[in-house]
Amino acid sequence: MPQRHEAARPTRPRLMPLPEAEGDPRTRELLAIAPQDPGGGVPNIFTTLVRHPDLYEQFMPFGGQLLVSGRLPGEVRELLILRTAWNTGSRYEWGRHLPLARAEGVTDADIDRIGEGPEAAGWTDLQRHLIRAADELNRDATMSDPTWESLAEHFDDAELIEIVMLVGQYHMVAFFLNATGVELEPGFDGTGFVEGARDDR
Repeated sequence: MPQRHEAARPTRPRLMPLPEAEGDPRTRELLAIAPQDPGGGVPNIFTTLVRHPDLYEQFMPFGGQLLVSGRLPGEVRELLILRTAWNTGSRYEWGRHLPLARAEGVTDADIDRIGEGPEAAGWTDLQRHLIRAADELNRDATMSDPTWESLAEHFDDAELIEIVMLVGQYHMVAFFLNATGVELEPGFDGTGFVEGARDDR
């Protein structure tokens, strides 16, 4: 099987976060209602993406629907996002979602085994199916019948759609973060994340 080409990650940002002094009235208005970190700072993902204000304005409601207003339990959502961050090599996505995952009940033991994939010891059956689903979508852009049927025992039609869309959304976000070199803010870390450690299962 041919090996996947691994492009080198940028060593510094290719696009810098937009300084407040350089923003026009529209970008300032968009960032004024962006989620903020403790202390009032706007995360680098948003201050970088706002360089395309039309796209930013459309992206935020969709991302918010999945992250804040979705139908999936928070633990399920964050487990899928962390495995997607692992699969795409996105340190920023991983670092930003670690505290969110812990707040939703993802344990440190779960976090430690995310990099080991679906066959790691300690997963519940449902968690194993979710990790496998994230891997299949990453690798094949689809989900196998056994994985779909296993998830269908736990989730309704709308939730199954959301699982697929969630993984796809965070692939897109990871592509943006990785290609532009968005830097993880101080106070967030990549605990458990190993640069370049990806699975092709």
